[in-house]
Amino acid sequence: MGTSFKNVPFLVIITGESGAGKSTALKTFEDLNFLTIDNFPVRLLKSYLMEITNSGLTERLALVMDLRDPFFLEEFPKVIKEIREEKFPFELIYLTAKTEVLITRYNQTRRPHPLLKENYDIENAVKKEKKMLSFLKNYATYIIDTSDFNYHQLKTHLINIYGKYDYLLKPILHIIAFGFKYGIPNEANFIFDIRWLPNPFFIPELSNLDGTDERIINFLLENLSVREFINKIYIFLQMLIENFLIHGERRYCAIGIGCTGGRHRSVAIAKLLNEQLKQNCSNIEIIVSYRDIRREN
Repeated sequence: MGTSFKNVPFLVIITGESGAGKSTALKTFEDLNFLTIDNFPVRLLKSYLMEITNSGLTERLALVMDLRDPFFLEEFPKVIKEIREEKFPFELIYLTAKTEVLITRYNQTRRPHPLLKENYDIENAVKKEKKMLSFLKNYATYIIDTSDFNYHQLKTHLINIYGKYDYLLKPILHIIAFGFKYGIPNEANFIFDIRWLPNPFFIPELSNLDGTDERIINFLLENLSVREFINKIYIFLQMLIENFLIHGERRYCAIGIGCTGGRHRSVAIAKLLNEQLKQNCSNIEIIVSYRDIRREN
């Protein structure tokens, strides 16, 4: 029949690659007043959720689940199917990072990788784990690449998603301005390439500004094609919000808007769309991230 939603806790499963920031993520959820548990055994998940529901111990729960549990890989799909059938609300965060970044982090912390006991060296252990865990991305609400995050940046990123409002009430549209030269954001469901728009970088008096500056915005809006393009994206996002978020099964959708360096055009377009959507879409939460705005171009 499924479980009544009245006292059911909201669950966040934190998983992903060793060294990608799971401990930082769990600490962040603890600071957000979630009940948090590290290295939670996958076999106990359904019964534990039942116990939490019956006791009313907490409304929010965050669990780290990963390869340290010897049954994790084998039993995760079955357990997730069971909790879905019981209608337990949950989201899954998959944390990842580039291979060379994970190796550097392990060399700095001197902590053993969980696969080293299988006679892998650190590079092969990292690559093997990535391959073993890749199927989890199919379950992920968020895929977060922490390669360029420090402790505080990852914490801020998670707080931006989970800490600004009652997360259980509204679906989220996340607009990410980025630069293609630094890679596509892994969490994006849709990507808009705006490198064809006029580039303020080549205007001497605009080059040192960023896309939040009204002078950059005005420069772009002087172009009819830019105004038409913004309007078409806005129409698409309205349809997406209505069908994908409000009446669909997803409560989170990420939109990537990319220019060359992520400092001028993508930031300005993301800012304009955010302002327009917030005027007309009060039934969702909108988050805007300017991922590469502080990078040197």
